[in-house]
Amino acid sequence: MPLLDVFPLITEPYFYLVAVPAVLLMGLSKSGFGAGFGSLAVPMMALAVTVPQAAAILMPVLLVMDILGMAAFRKDFDLKLLRFLLPWGLVGIVVGTLLFKLLNAHVVAGLVGAFTLLFLAQRLLFPPKPNSPPPPKWLGAILTTASGFTSFIAHAGGPPINAYVIPMRLSPVRFTATMAFFFFVINLSKWIPYAWLGLLDWRNMATSLVLLPIAPIGVWVGVWLARRISQRLFYGCLYAGMLLTGLKLLWDAFA
Repeated sequence: MPLLDVFPLITEPYFYLVAVPAVLLMGLSKSGFGAGFGSLAVPMMALAVTVPQAAAILMPVLLVMDILGMAAFRKDFDLKLLRFLLPWGLVGIVVGTLLFKLLNAHVVAGLVGAFTLLFLAQRLLFPPKPNSPPPPKWLGAILTTASGFTSFIAHAGGPPINAYVIPMRLSPVRFTATMAFFFFVINLSKWIPYAWLGLLDWRNMATSLVLLPIAPIGVWVGVWLARRISQRLFYGCLYAGMLLTGLKLLWDAFA
């Protein structure tokens, strides 16, 4: 019996030409260094496959990255903040599940991209003062729900939740650890809805297994960098990632 009949993975070289850099970028994002770049992974892979298929292929890869991220920062997360974020993120997952088949992926990409660029413009043009208060919780609830929703649709949950958490000015390690635990729960909660929607087929899962060995590389590089760079440079990388993400998502919306 031919191997591809038993292990029916994607074999087109062009797919791996875009998938390998996408997985590396997502690994960097999962480590906290370059957070925001991970939202580029699905749009990059969508150059070779559909958005839902790209999202499904990344599911096992995300699980491995989340576990690695939690192991690296297991003592550094903000428990009080997580207790607030997680319920609203799960609400976003429920909304994403119910609307998944009704939504146009280009519309979602455009909304996330526009919001990301608006937040970035506001931060750069009107930077907060050192004694400015953190964002209100009602705004946090909206942004975290949006994060769960966009994470479900296209693994693009970073920009909305960054818009809420970045103004809190957490240390790089505390920010990274909190996001690692948040997205572990969010990504784990997607498995049953993805299976229900028919996205977890053998071809996608077999392709995921081929990409899995790449997952630790980006995470390890990012963890190494996150523990060694200044807070100013760390957030500069965050903003750069959000800029590229916003532009790419807007491009996808109108392409």
